[in-house]
Amino acid sequence: MVTQITRGIKISVKTTFEGTYFKNHQMHFAFGYHITIENQSKDSVQLMSRHWEIHDALHFKEVVDGEGVVGKKPVLKPGETYTYSSGCLLCSPHGSMNGYFNMINFTSTKSFKVMVPTFNLSAPFALN
Repeated sequence: MVTQITRGIKISVKTTFEGTYFKNHQMHFAFGYHITIENQSKDSVQLMSRHWEIHDALHFKEVVDGEGVVGKKPVLKPGETYTYSSGCLLCSPHGSMNGYFNMINFTSTKSFKVMVPTFNLSAPFALN
């Protein structure tokens, strides 16, 4: 598990390998990731959008931007946590993801970025 704290918001990430399958005559490697967002600040905040950079071992990079996470824009009061799960596909058995969440602080009404630490995606059979 990797963690990082930005402006009182703690992000923790755990990954899982979900399996392989063929799509369009090419093997794909499916990974799941489970993210916990913990508000350790004194202010209520809301996650508004996300930005991901997904890299595989073949030097392919995919950028994903969107509103909220898994269709939600969670509000976290001080001390609250929000956990969600999602996933991605890679064309290689190794890769990584990193990015950030755009959040708004309800006290100051200002937007800020919460960094998501780089986390590795590795199929266990591909490790030596």
